Amino acid sequence: MHIPDGIISASAAVSGYAATGGLTWLSLRGIRKQYVNPRTGIPRAALLTAAFFAASLIHIPIPPVSVHLVLSGLMGVILGWFAFPAILVGLLLQAVMFQHGGLTTLGINACLMGLPALLAYFIFRLRYVFGWEKPLPNAVLAFLAAFLAVAFGALMAALLIVHATPAYMDAAAERTAVMALSLAYLPVALIEGIFTAMVVIFLLKVQPDLLEGDRR
Repeated sequence: MHIPDGIISASAAVSGYAATGGLTWLSLRGIRKQYVNPRTGIPRAALLTAAFFAASLIHIPIPPVSVHLVLSGLMGVILGWFAFPAILVGLLLQAVMFQHGGLTTLGINACLMGLPALLAYFIFRLRYVFGWEKPLPNAVLAFLAAFLAVAFGALMAALLIVHATPAYMDAAAERTAVMALSLAYLPVALIEGIFTAMVVIFLLKVQPDLLEGDRR
């Protein structure tokens, strides 16, 4: 789901940085309200940033393209507002160390993965609205949060390729890329949904506090 350098127009890249700056500011404000002691969330964010960094570098071939795990849903469910800054740091390290993604598209990529993570956070918070405490309904909500996070990210990437690529790029190749991207990430969304649900069930049994930093 990483957009490399040279694929999108300069105006789209600048807009991506502007949106990322605004979302980072909003996330930092949210962090102050999310935890009684913000320092309890930093080790958690560092651990999941490392997991995100490693998972995104492992490519799975699904012809005619290859995909990678995103973990945006899992990060949103567990980290809440910490998810967006954590994803931004992970993407920066990938771009600098492995040229995975790009520096000019760092803002765009942060939005493509960070926004779905925040969406997953708000979906999972519905457990408080409905008063769900048992593992099964929480697992279903976690599955939906992670599945929709990946699907939403893939949809945004497809729309970006359609509307923000330079005019000189081949239209047929563009349509093929959009179709391949949209279909290839459906199994990834399923896998991440199931994995996130399993993680939530496990945490509810052994350390439910990790999922309740935003109860207040």
